[in-house]
Amino acid sequence: MAVNETPPFWFEKPGVKAWLLSPFAWLYSRAAARTMNMQPSGSVPVPVICVGNFIAGGGGKTPTALALCLAAREAGFRPGFLSRGYGGRVNHPTIVDTGKHNAIDVGDEPLLLARSAMTVVSPDRIAGANLLSEQGADFIIMDDGFQNPRLRRDYNLVVVDSRRGIGNGFAIPAGPLRLDLKTQMMKADGVLVVGGDPGADPVIRRTAKGGKPVFLAKLNMIEPERWKGRALIAYAGIADPFKFFDSLGKAGAKLSLVQPFGDHHYFHDDEIKELINRAKLMGAGLVTTAKDMARLLNMGPEHQKLADISEVSEVELTFDDEATPARIIAKTVERFEARMLAK
Repeated sequence: MAVNETPPFWFEKPGVKAWLLSPFAWLYSRAAARTMNMQPSGSVPVPVICVGNFIAGGGGKTPTALALCLAAREAGFRPGFLSRGYGGRVNHPTIVDTGKHNAIDVGDEPLLLARSAMTVVSPDRIAGANLLSEQGADFIIMDDGFQNPRLRRDYNLVVVDSRRGIGNGFAIPAGPLRLDLKTQMMKADGVLVVGGDPGADPVIRRTAKGGKPVFLAKLNMIEPERWKGRALIAYAGIADPFKFFDSLGKAGAKLSLVQPFGDHHYFHDDEIKELINRAKLMGAGLVTTAKDMARLLNMGPEHQKLADISEVSEVELTFDDEATPARIIAKTVERFEARMLAK
C-alpha cells in the first residue's frame, strides 16, 4: 500500500545527494513551472480559496482549511471542501461519506474534513467544484492543488511549517520543493507560517520582500493535561511524526516507545498486531493523530481493534492575530466579486 516516504536529506543542509540530483531537479522544476503558469481552464460562480504547500508533504494544510471553514461559516457562508483525495481509488467526483468510505477510497485528509463540512474528492478539480456548487456550497476551500492551475481561484494561501520550512531549497528529486520557489511565490497571495521555529525564516523574508502578507499561527494540542504522567506508545504516519512525539513529551507523557511511519501510511495487519502486543507487554496506552485514526476506520476488523484501543491527540490551529481567518475570507470574497464583475 502507498506510503509517502520523504528522503531525510531533503531536510538537511544540501549535500552530495542534493547536488548530484540538482540537474534532474532543474528539469522537473522547469516542467512543473510551465504547467503552473498555464491559464485556468474552468471556474465556478462561488468564491474559491486554495490552501497549499510549497513542498511535498504536509505542513498544516488540513488544520488551516478547517479554521478557514469555521471563519467562512461565521461570515454567513455554507463552505465545502474540495480535495484530490491523495492515495484514494475514487476516480470521479464523489461526496465523502464518513460512515461508508475509508482512506483507501478517498484518502485520509478528506475523511477529517468531512467531519466539519461537505467534502468532495475529485481528480478533476473543476468537476469537483461544480459538484460542490450544485450541492449548495457557496464557498469552496481547496485542500492542496496550489500547483494545479485548472480551476480558477480567488486566493492562494500557502502554509509553511516553521520546523521544516522548505528543506534544503531544492526541487524534487533533489529536495522537497514542488518547483522553484520564485515561480511559486509569484502565485501565492499570502503565506501562513505554522509554529514558532526558525525553519521558515527564509520564506518569511522572501514573502515580505515580494510585498505579500505573512500570517502566523500555531498548532496547539487540545487538552494536553490528559497525557501528563501517562506511559504511552505513540505512533504516527504523518509528514513529521517527531513533531507529534515532541508535543506529547512537552505535555508530560512518558513515552515508552515512538513508532514513526511514512506520510499517509496504511497499516498492515502485522504492524497492528505488533503495536497491540507491545502495548500489552509494556503496560502502556496507545496514542496517535486524528489523521492516522482516519486511516484505521472502516478498514476491517484488525484495524478496528487498533482504533478501539488507541486514543487520539487532537490539535487546533490558533492564529497569532485572531482576526486573520476573517480577513482572508473577506479578501477571497472581494476578489471573487471582482472576478464576476470582469466577466
